Amino acid sequence: MSKEREPNGKIRLDKWLWAARFFKTRSLAKQAIEGGHVYYDGSRVKVSKEVIIGAKLRIKQGWDEKTIEVLDLNDKRQSATIAQTLYKETAESIEKRQLNAEQRKQLKLSQMSPDIKPDKKSRRLIQQLKQKPCE
Repeated sequence: MSKEREPNGKIRLDKWLWAARFFKTRSLAKQAIEGGHVYYDGSRVKVSKEVIIGAKLRIKQGWDEKTIEVLDLNDKRQSATIAQTLYKETAESIEKRQLNAEQRKQLKLSQMSPDIKPDKKSRRLIQQLKQKPCE
């Protein structure tokens, strides 16, 4: 049994997020919780919140937002296959993430990129045009 694990099987939220491999370090998990990127049963919580089985978590990572349900508790970081057994992502969350990813791809395809980068002389001309006051 670990030092931070309670006899009744409760684990700190930051440690569970780290063990479930949502964040590379506990420090990053702590920053995400304090920054409002992790919601526990619909509300913001402190880093030391004890996780229980059946709790719903909403985690924002980059562009994605995942809604998961806690299935098991573990305070040790193990392989990714074991970590995936600790939680289950909701079907709505998966659909929403896939839809958002598809929209981002479409947006990127719709934006035209130049064939070549401007050289030093061209960049200077562009800067002069941008800085020139409108008349």
